[in-house]
Amino acid sequence: MTTHWPILDPLLPEQRRQVLAAGRRREFARKEVVFHEGDPGDSLHLVQRGHVAVRITTPMGDVATLTVVGPGRTFGELALLDPAARRSATCVALERTETWSLHRDQVDRLRREHPAIDRFFLEMLATYVHRLSEHLVQALYVPADRRVALRLLDLVATYGLGRAIPLTQDDLASLAGTSRATVNRLLGELETDRAVTVARGRITVLDERPVRRRAGTAPPTAP
Repeated sequence: MTTHWPILDPLLPEQRRQVLAAGRRREFARKEVVFHEGDPGDSLHLVQRGHVAVRITTPMGDVATLTVVGPGRTFGELALLDPAARRSATCVALERTETWSLHRDQVDRLRREHPAIDRFFLEMLATYVHRLSEHLVQALYVPADRRVALRLLDLVATYGLGRAIPLTQDDLASLAGTSRATVNRLLGELETDRAVTVARGRITVLDERPVRRRAGTAPPTAP
C-alpha cells in the first residue's frame, strides 16, 4: 500500500516519485534514536512504517514524551525553517521504523520550485499551535483522568484499535501531563471494564467506549 504524505500533495505523481528517489531510505530498530535534541537540523523525515516518539528533556532532567508520529506523518521539519536551528526534541523509534529522509537542500529546492509546499508548512505550524494551545488549556482546566483518556484516544487514532501501543505508563503520564500513579489507577479501572490490557511496556485499547466516557467524548445515550 502506498503511503500518503500531505507535504507532497502539491507535486504531480512523477514529481513525487523523483523526490522519493532522491531521498534516503532509513531503517531504525526499536528504541533506536533517529536524532537527539540539540543536533543540527539538516533533514526532514517522512514516516513510511512504524512509529516515532518525540521526546524532550525537562529543566528537572526528566524525559517527557510530547507526541507519537506514525505512517503518513513527518517529523524534523521545524528545524528546516531556520538554517541555524537545532533539533528541539529527541526522536526515538518505538518499533522497527522506516522513513524517507530529505536533506535540507532538497527541501529548500522543493520550496523554491513548488511554492504551494510552503502552505503545508504554514498549515503544519498552525496545527502545532492549535494542539499546544489545546493541551495547555487541558492541563489547566481538564481533570487528569480525562486528559489520560484523551491521550489514549489520540494513540488509538495513530495505532488503531486492538493494536499494542509500545509505550510505558510513564510515557502516557508525560503525554497527559500527570503522574504515573494517576495513569496506573485509570488503566486499572479500564482493565476492569475490559477496555484495555496492560503488559510490560505495552498498552492495548480493546474497546473505545469506556475510554470515550472518561474522556467526555462519548455520544449521548439515546432516550
